[in-house]
Amino acid sequence: MPQKTVTGRILHNPVKDHLKPIFPLDLSKCRTIDQLVRAMGRTAFTGRQIGDAADVLEAMARDKDCFVVLTLSGALTVGKMGLIFCDLVESGIVNAIVSTGALMAHGLVEATGLSHFRYDEKMDDRTLFRAGYNRVYDSLEPETNLDHVEEVVQAILMDWDADDVVSSWKLHHRIGELLHRTTKGRGILKSAYERNVPVFVPAFTDSELGIDFALHKIHRQRKGLPLLRYDAYGDFDKFAKTMLATRRMGVFTVGGGVPRNWTQQFGVYAELLSRRGYEKIPLKRYNYGLRICPEPVHWGGLSGSTYTEAVSWGKFVPPEEGGRFAEVFDDATVALPLVVGAVLERIGYHRGKRLKKRLHV
Repeated sequence: MPQKTVTGRILHNPVKDHLKPIFPLDLSKCRTIDQLVRAMGRTAFTGRQIGDAADVLEAMARDKDCFVVLTLSGALTVGKMGLIFCDLVESGIVNAIVSTGALMAHGLVEATGLSHFRYDEKMDDRTLFRAGYNRVYDSLEPETNLDHVEEVVQAILMDWDADDVVSSWKLHHRIGELLHRTTKGRGILKSAYERNVPVFVPAFTDSELGIDFALHKIHRQRKGLPLLRYDAYGDFDKFAKTMLATRRMGVFTVGGGVPRNWTQQFGVYAELLSRRGYEKIPLKRYNYGLRICPEPVHWGGLSGSTYTEAVSWGKFVPPEEGGRFAEVFDDATVALPLVVGAVLERIGYHRGKRLKKRLHV
């Protein structure tokens, strides 16, 4: 037994206390993304967070009964992360997506073969406006790209049966179907359509596609055509029905905002269904949670709220009952490729392997 020192401290042996040692990062031994990430996980600070995050993502990916929801916000497709999301869908890791509308619109630009461009700091924002270059931090989205997106959306909406109520997941499914038939390249909505992964945009009116829908309404009014009806609860009902049919649930959040909270509040909805007498169902809480977001807790924003806080709302299974969480406080364009790249290696995705799950949805 450790002996008490003259100052009253009892100095323990960390090995006997089963503490995990940490090690220097030896780049000479890292030949793959996975090797690098595993080595980072044995260091400290954000490097360790990335290693822990990969372990949690791998666990939810390999859990054959776990339905994984990917939530996305921020300028991630303009930031050229789109193919990573395709990989997550095509590998079978991700089973549903909840996103901002802007991210899907910019992804549609990519999928139709158009480009984004590096911002030239010699051009001020007034000059950019006059030239039709919309600045997204350090990148540019030409206005002509968004005009092309509108043409795609308008063509789909013109063929829409006026008796069929529109919701975001239905519209994104139709766009994915069009991309499947007409394009050779990869894109989020195309991959989602081909893998039967629904894509929800809860704040649909806050997006390029939402604006396009509003313009289409005016077009129909002027042509004397029956107006299309949009119902946000079509998304809510579809998502709730899907999640109620799952055995276990995981959420992989990149960023925060509406997609994060809209997805997590399903646990609250399920609990209220039971507590207020609408349905007799057990608690439905997320078993896994992984978040990549640099937003700190102390600003008070929802994007900085922790998973342990969400436990108090009934959104997540607490760690004491088997819940597994990881949070990476870093720029997604740095952390996301490392975390996902490592897990894709572990499951053999680049060797042609794809996960198969027992999803009852």
